[in-house]
Amino acid sequence: MPYVAPVKEMLFVMNELAGLSELVSYPSYVEAGADVDLASAILEESAKFNQDVVAPLNWPSDQNPSSFKDGVVTTSPGFKEAFQQFGEVGWQGVMHPTEFGGQGLPKLIATACFEMVHSASLSFALCPMLTDGAIEALLTAASPPLQERFVPKMISGEWTGSMCLTEPQAGSDLSMVRSRAVLEDAGVYKIFGTKIYITYGEHDMAKNIVHLVLARTPDAPEGVKGISLFVVPKFLVNTDGSLGERNDVHCVSIEHKLGIKASPTAVLQFGDHGGAIGYLVGEENRGLEYMFVMMNAARFAVGMQGVAVAERAYQKAVQYAKDRVQSRDLAGSPDPVAIIHQPDVKRMLMTMRGYIEASRALAYYAAAAADTQHASPDETARQQSQAIYEFLVPIVKGFSTEMSIEVASLGIQIHGGMGFIEETGAAQHYRDARILTIYEGTTAIQANDLLGRKTVRDGGATAKVFAEKIKQTEADLASSGSADAKAVLKQLTFAREAFESAVTYIVANAKMNIKAVYAGSVAYLRLCGLVFSAWQMARALLAAQALRASDPSFFDAKITTARFFAENLLPQSQALAISILEGGQSTNALTVEQF
Repeated sequence: MPYVAPVKEMLFVMNELAGLSELVSYPSYVEAGADVDLASAILEESAKFNQDVVAPLNWPSDQNPSSFKDGVVTTSPGFKEAFQQFGEVGWQGVMHPTEFGGQGLPKLIATACFEMVHSASLSFALCPMLTDGAIEALLTAASPPLQERFVPKMISGEWTGSMCLTEPQAGSDLSMVRSRAVLEDAGVYKIFGTKIYITYGEHDMAKNIVHLVLARTPDAPEGVKGISLFVVPKFLVNTDGSLGERNDVHCVSIEHKLGIKASPTAVLQFGDHGGAIGYLVGEENRGLEYMFVMMNAARFAVGMQGVAVAERAYQKAVQYAKDRVQSRDLAGSPDPVAIIHQPDVKRMLMTMRGYIEASRALAYYAAAAADTQHASPDETARQQSQAIYEFLVPIVKGFSTEMSIEVASLGIQIHGGMGFIEETGAAQHYRDARILTIYEGTTAIQANDLLGRKTVRDGGATAKVFAEKIKQTEADLASSGSADAKAVLKQLTFAREAFESAVTYIVANAKMNIKAVYAGSVAYLRLCGLVFSAWQMARALLAAQALRASDPSFFDAKITTARFFAENLLPQSQALAISILEGGQSTNALTVEQF
């Protein structure tokens, strides 16, 4: 089943739910030439590139993954050539500043483009995804000379970026980072240490790799307050911009993985031959603060990976369900019919479809908030949008990735025994999706961030903003008066009330009964994901009703999917609220010895 980018669906979400027309009216985007028609043209071209160039590499690269020999990583056949085209066409620079060679377009447009490349091949897309994050970190914190030296060639695709955080003794707890940085000259350091799980830390797809590395200076304080950030290129860069000698950073192995096999995950050794040259980004001891810029960009992008791989699994499952003939129709038929006529197969396909459409809508809404935060001429709007985007990032990451595993698993179930056979390709989506809830911060880390930093810290203020927005949509549903709107309204109201009860409980008990509250953190993240996604589906229903006459088939499907989500998936929110409000004590009740 070849991948077909859902451009029509993407444009509907961008225009009707994410407010594209307002975004492209902001001065910086006007200056970049952005408008609604350009967005449509870009998505069409992105679809062609990813369908024709990247997607055909997905299955072969899983069977013939990246390899390591004598310190050299060779990527899967076709990756190097595809990445060269990716850079030459300009896909790396869609949302980056024009002064560095980018196109300066909204993140919303870039998000749709990157969804496509992730659907086409998760393994391939990880390289430009991490390069994007490295570019954002450098643009946020690096000095102008460092930006000028590295950013343009990263945007052009000539060089790529990597994120070097994890060490053998320091996984998610970055306070345990022990890589050393010794001052050599003003702003120039020698870096020593080992970094593991470095995606695209070594490869043959670009001429240089710009590593962003966390390390400690000799007199740095302990803990996360003593971490600094450094640019450590694979090849040193001469003053004229040409590549110089090889830096003292080397790949010593790559990992053998369950999924995303074509993406090389490297173990990097810094400083075995006298010290790797690194350049301080920003100020000493503020590295984690800067790296969070890259981590947040990556977390949002991983959430989009969840949507993307789920979309690919769904398309494959739909095609198989239409082709596989078995059993008679329950309503009566003389001959066997395709399994897509069976109610339970439709239930699984509708579950997949509902989760994907809802998660995409929420992610695009978040991307639009990020654009408003950066580009709106209204200071109040920028501040409000920043709070909204920061609240949504852990939800987009955590909810969409957990969703992708469920969707990919349903895809295998629809294939039946054939889904368990590698040659059908359904299993690859499940294997690839499994990492998404782990890297760039596990679901629990996202949930703790959402609960602690995003909900408790402001006393639930931002959470209450979402509740008010949902109430407004409820009022719009009530005004609509259609049977579908009434059905969605009923379930959305129940869900919003469940969300509000959870927020009230969390804010009231976070200090007095912290372990009980945090026992429900993942349930809280899933609750937020369900309720906020349902809210977007309700908005989609209203938009679809208004536009129905222009394309009845497309918009009727959207209305039906929104109602299915509300009636079949959203009721989980009330059960999740019960586990948050009442389940903490039993979760923590057993002693360690009782396990």
